[in-house]
Amino acid sequence: MEKQQSDLDRDRQVCELCGRMENLLKCGRCRSSFYCSKEHQKQDWKKHKLICKEVDKPVLPKQKPGEGLSARDSRKQRDKKSLEQGDSGTIPTTPNTEAHTDGYGPGELGSNTATTPNGQTSLSPQKLATECIVPCMNKHGICVVDNFLGAETGLGILENVKSLYKTGRFTDGQLVSQKSDSTKDIRGDKITWIDGTEPKCEKISFLMSRMDDLIRHCNGKLGNYTINGRTKAMVACYPGNGTGYVRHVDNPNGDGRCVTCIYYLNRDWNAKEHGGLLRIFPEGKAQFADIEPKFDRLLFFWSDRRNPHEVQPAFLTRYAITVWYFDADERARAKEKYLTGAGEKGVKVELNKSSDPS
Repeated sequence: MEKQQSDLDRDRQVCELCGRMENLLKCGRCRSSFYCSKEHQKQDWKKHKLICKEVDKPVLPKQKPGEGLSARDSRKQRDKKSLEQGDSGTIPTTPNTEAHTDGYGPGELGSNTATTPNGQTSLSPQKLATECIVPCMNKHGICVVDNFLGAETGLGILENVKSLYKTGRFTDGQLVSQKSDSTKDIRGDKITWIDGTEPKCEKISFLMSRMDDLIRHCNGKLGNYTINGRTKAMVACYPGNGTGYVRHVDNPNGDGRCVTCIYYLNRDWNAKEHGGLLRIFPEGKAQFADIEPKFDRLLFFWSDRRNPHEVQPAFLTRYAITVWYFDADERARAKEKYLTGAGEKGVKVELNKSSDPS
């Protein structure tokens, strides 16, 4: 029982600044917060010092003459920084713990509904939301919807994304900290942010409207959340060559983001050959979920510490569009505590007007 609790505590440990979950260091003062580097601890200190309290130190027995620390050891003690190596680690995996999207049982993590002649799911947005997404999210915290918009629309979105990429406006994906020199060791994607009004992004704008329609039908039924806005769309490209994103949490600090929504654009993707799986480690479960970034696939999952995840190395160009939805209460609390995300990730925009007649 104690071991299970220890494992659970370990799985909740994330860098307070960027959400990374591997090779963590512990704050030596309060011993309850973790960072992936000394640099991130320093950058987070202005916020962390408000809650950082020194733990009670054990009373050491008086030492007899000659039993004290040597001068050299004393210097080491004084020079020791406030970070100590934490006990965080990756979840051990065996063949028995692997769970692909169908590892939870047929259809449990997603929609395998009938499609229309153009390949689009035949369910209306309202039915898709209430009959698939809501029960699936509330049970598993993850939901996969295949054939979301159909091949023709999906190809149009892909063309928008490729045209954007050719303009050179994509930049290296950033962590919460914009100053880190270690960013490329953590994530290897190129990104740009889209609000849907940009030239030649009409199909991306349509995708965002359809995402908003689904969330509008889900609102009030997803956990205890009341969704009142979202981020802009983050268009991401992993350019192959083994690029990925280490295990992390999207929203480790309560910045308001409650639901992560990702749309994939990769035709004829073969995970065994091309890699690029999104592996999710649901909190408190021995299984993990492997999500292939298949063309016209839509993925939802909780954005907080319940769903640590990683993008495994991709060996072919991999495209995705991500939107994060905000919970009204958490977002308001985050604003009071100055915890809203940095950069475009922290900018809230209103949901698009409904494009769904139902």
